[in-house]
Amino acid sequence: MSASHRDQRRLQRGGDLSALFVGLGLGITIAIQVSTTSSHDLSSAAGLVTIAGRLCALSGTYFALVGLLMVARIPWVEHSVGHDRLVTWHRKLGPWSLYLIGLHVILVVLGYSMNDKLPYYRELWNLITTYPWMLPATAGFVLMVMAGVTSYKKARAHMSYETWWIIHLYTYLAVALSFTHQILTGVMFIGHPINKAWWIGLYVFVGGSMVAWRFFLPLFRSIRHQLVVDRVVVEGPGVVSIHIKGRKLNKIGAQGGQFFGWRFLTQNFWYQSHPYSLSAAPHDKLMRITVKDLGDHSRSLANLKRGTRVLAEGPYGIFTVDRAISKNVLLVGGGVGITPLRALLEEVPRGSSVDVIYRAAKAEDLVLKKELDYLAEQTGARIHYMVGPRDQFPLTPNHLSKIIPNVAKCDVFVCGPEALVHRIRHSVEALGVPSSRFHDEAFAFHSV
Repeated sequence: MSASHRDQRRLQRGGDLSALFVGLGLGITIAIQVSTTSSHDLSSAAGLVTIAGRLCALSGTYFALVGLLMVARIPWVEHSVGHDRLVTWHRKLGPWSLYLIGLHVILVVLGYSMNDKLPYYRELWNLITTYPWMLPATAGFVLMVMAGVTSYKKARAHMSYETWWIIHLYTYLAVALSFTHQILTGVMFIGHPINKAWWIGLYVFVGGSMVAWRFFLPLFRSIRHQLVVDRVVVEGPGVVSIHIKGRKLNKIGAQGGQFFGWRFLTQNFWYQSHPYSLSAAPHDKLMRITVKDLGDHSRSLANLKRGTRVLAEGPYGIFTVDRAISKNVLLVGGGVGITPLRALLEEVPRGSSVDVIYRAAKAEDLVLKKELDYLAEQTGARIHYMVGPRDQFPLTPNHLSKIIPNVAKCDVFVCGPEALVHRIRHSVEALGVPSSRFHDEAFAFHSV
């Protein structure tokens, strides 16, 4: 069995096991509400509405915790499930968590107002101002709404990555602020030590995972491998390569095509972690990333000083050559999306037939062109530069088959904007490339 087939079976098993554990946890969480519901609670409309609201709170919070666990960067989970799948699940689960917690607020206030025979707005005000631990919970809910709204595609398109990232961090604070409200006032926890132990255990496990894998592991690696900036090289207009040196970097186990969350310990950006792919195959003493000016952080990287300390989370992603089934390989990159493909090109096995399509709007946007040309000479790869407007190079099935006649036999690796990834996926599927031989790395998967 090939490495790629083993990887696919591993990912399938990982996905199945993940769904099983999440389902079991949800069942236990729902059982907490069911087991603590009395006949008195079921005897009135107000009681039924309140129970439904509490069930929404438990389920919504559970989904929020699972969502955080999906991006906790737990190594064996990342390896068995895949980073892109985890991020996709995280994004799909997030809105449901917010909807359920919002419904909890609506239903519980409604149930209490029906029971107290008060107007809805007055009951809401009374709960916020007089109910124990309600103010922190309210603040947490507002923060969660803010993080949720800014994560919608249209809203996110109007803000920088840095702004979105900072707002998104409020999700952690939102979940933490709701904890005391749940544990100290939730009727399903008061006088029920087993239920309380389960809920506290969930919070401790998720919080501990976040701290261990997203903070302490990168810190340990930075100290162990002595990661520092070696030099910064201008590659083109608004594009720089950062060479990061260290010791025994092969122990990290990175491959071309993977990415890290990089934290450069400067005065202004030490608290921010940003995802960038390796733009060259890693070596024992050196790794390299190539970054385009797309915001405040990426713009500042051109001014990094030699010797700046670096924390690195990763490596992440399964966008690697060992996923290939065929000896025919097609690499498709758009703009700065060529960088992980350039690293992949170094690691393609000898004897492979390789084509590279490099899409760019202008000639000056062809990043790392000299290196690609050199690697093409060394490996026999054929590089197809497509510079100009999209309608000149539509990359339709007909257009693609003329450039790469054997595309149906290829493993296809694509990296770049989502529009490019979707266009290539549609074209190669129409030409007979099965999903098992299509490998994509959309930039959107990195940013969580």
